[in-house]
Parts: sequence; structure tokens; C-alpha cells
Amino acid sequence: MNVEAVKTFCLSLPCVVENAQGDPANILSYRIKDKKFAYFKTSEPERWRFSFRVSPDRFLELTDQPGIKPARYMHRFHWVSVVQVNTMDEGYLQELILWSYQKAISSLSKKRQEDIRRDSKV
Repeated sequence: MNVEAVKTFCLSLPCVVENAQGDPANILSYRIKDKKFAYFKTSEPERWRFSFRVSPDRFLELTDQPGIKPARYMHRFHWVSVVQVNTMDEGYLQELILWSYQKAISSLSKKRQEDIRRDSKV
């Protein structure tokens, strides 16, 4: 799965918005309402490093693999960074992104969750 395929997958999820932030952050993030669930670093070093949230168990499992490390400043919330997305299995990466998306939805108010369910059925 390359960078463009990951972007397309993230945007295919219901109610997702892409947000580009320039200097000094240089981040392309994916949000559901106001909750970020994934982002790309858009500048060097490690341009197109992809970060997302995982469960505590998966955090330990993933950070033991080469090319995956704790996300800067977000690791305490169980975010990981994949240095090159094309090195990961496509199905597994999609599963991890979907989990992060669901986690972001679950942190929203019940009303907002209902709005998302209603909007995704349209």
C-alpha cells in the first residue's frame, strides 16, 4: 500500500476530513469531526511517515518491528509511526487504520456518534 492508497483509504471512511497544516507542523491529518485518527508528516526528515493510534497491546507488538516506532509526542497515547507504509501488509494496515478511526469515533459524544451513523447511511 503506497502513500496515495493510504490517503484514499482514510478519505473513504465516513465523515472523514483531510486537513493540511504548514510550517512549523507540516502535517496532513485525517479527522472525524474534531478527533484526529491518523496523519502524515509532510516534510523531511522521514517525509510521508504515517502515524495512527493503536491499542496498548498492539503498541508493544508493532514497536518491536523494524520501520515502526513510537510516534513523537503522541506515544504516551499509544500512537505509532510507520516510516514507509509500502513495507506493511495492506490488509493489516487497513485494519489498524480502521481501529484508530473507530477509537476516535468512540471518544465523541453520543449525539455526534449518532450524526456520523446517520450521515454514513446517506
